[in-house]
Amino acid sequence: MNRIVTAAEANRDFSKLLKRVKEGDTVVITNHGTTIATLAPADADDLAARQKALDALVERLQSQPVKNIGKWTRDEANER
Repeated sequence: MNRIVTAAEANRDFSKLLKRVKEGDTVVITNHGTTIATLAPADADDLAARQKALDALVERLQSQPVKNIGKWTRDEANER
């Protein structure tokens, strides 16, 4: 079942809305009558695909050699 709530209500009752979504509901969030977001249950296939992609990324990163780039400051890092 879809439920429409204002952004203020979503902010105030976010944990309750997440519980409804976990139970299968979809929540539409509006701001001044305009839809700005939809909270919907995650698709199990989508979650599995995301986990597979994350696993592949971690595996690839772990297989790459560590490179010594020397010391640098935070300011130098932000200049790039």
